[in-house]
Amino acid sequence: MDPSSDILIDTPFFRIYSDRRIDRLVGTETVPAGFDATTGVTSKDVVIDGDTGVYVRLYLPGTADKKLPLLVYFHGGGFVTQSAASPTYQPFLNSLAARAGLLVVSVNYRLAPEHPLPAGYEDSLRALKWAAAGAGDPWLSRRGDLGRVFLAGDSAGGNFVHNVAMMAAASEGVRVEGAVLLHPGFGGREPIDGETPAWAELMDKLWVYACPEATDGADDPRINPSAAAAPSLRDLPCERVLVCAAERDMLRARNRAYYEALAASGWGGTGEWLESKGEDHVFFLFKPGCAEAAALMDRLVAFFSGN
Repeated sequence: MDPSSDILIDTPFFRIYSDRRIDRLVGTETVPAGFDATTGVTSKDVVIDGDTGVYVRLYLPGTADKKLPLLVYFHGGGFVTQSAASPTYQPFLNSLAARAGLLVVSVNYRLAPEHPLPAGYEDSLRALKWAAAGAGDPWLSRRGDLGRVFLAGDSAGGNFVHNVAMMAAASEGVRVEGAVLLHPGFGGREPIDGETPAWAELMDKLWVYACPEATDGADDPRINPSAAAAPSLRDLPCERVLVCAAERDMLRARNRAYYEALAASGWGGTGEWLESKGEDHVFFLFKPGCAEAAALMDRLVAFFSGN
């Protein structure tokens, strides 16, 4: 048997081979931007870097002509799949923009393995700076409240929220009011609080695949913010943070560890925790009508409005 055909990671979402090939089993479908009659939100795509092809999908609610807070959103997908044009995210972000009164900037960052991390982080920081400057598109300059910028993301995108925020801390002129980490993708080499050795091994393999420059595997600070070499969370550059987890999600233990580490770090902001009982990873994307998804949406709306 050809060694290159050996499967390194096999999930329902992607299959990774020992020669670094990938089969993306989900996340390759796209839907066009446009007007959503259900929510009254209009979306459009804007290229922000012609060299890399990185673009954002903007969502503008059909509200009164007033300034709206900006939400820079990072999609999930294990660092290797999904996009800002995915049908998984379009309904969720249409609803969130309408309910919370946000101008959403959903980032289509480059994916591993074709573009190993930190490329995606760098794309996302560039998108944050572009959005916060407000000059790249008339929706931002006319309708964006550039003094109120938020970050949010789910799964791998929740990991992006942490890392882009920490990168922004060293960038002059970028102020982030609040951040929401939805079931963020963190890991570590040693299992904690109910994680299985198999799960820890999976996260280690996935991280090395997505970020080959990492020398410590899943104890790299970008995937394990509690690692010994990780920068202090007290430097997180935002006033409020909401960490969301799901009771049946294998990532729950890492999500709770992040929330507790942030609270213990000396960070001067306000931290919030929301755990969705009886639910699994990113359930709100696939079951938006269930009671826990409705409660999560209500909490997001309250967070972004400052309540």
